[in-house]
Amino acid sequence: MARVPPAFVLHHHRKPRPHFDLRLEENGVLRSWAVPRGLPDDPSDNRLAIAVPDHHLNHLTYEDADKSIADIGTWEEHDRTERRMLFTLHGRTGPRRYALIRTGEGWLLHLTKEQPSDERG
Repeated sequence: MARVPPAFVLHHHRKPRPHFDLRLEENGVLRSWAVPRGLPDDPSDNRLAIAVPDHHLNHLTYEDADKSIADIGTWEEHDRTERRMLFTLHGRTGPRRYALIRTGEGWLLHLTKEQPSDERG
């Protein structure tokens, strides 16, 4: 039986102030980071990512008046150390490779220079 890739969701929150939450399915929960300025779209632009408590898997499709889904799909991990995780999000607009880099107590979210080809054809 084929293994189903883990899911991700990027939520856009409008309150208390606009921000995004990146949630990656892992070990039966959604590991979560608040990303105040959203995902970076240029390799020279690192974004602050604040680890927040894990969420239940039912948050994958959760929306309400103040929270909407900005992107959703699957993700794959390429490499992980104590200080860095390299992964690709396979979202609505195709694959994008990122690194989450630990900086002391916090994290930076970085779009890698080398990007996967768009396998949608």
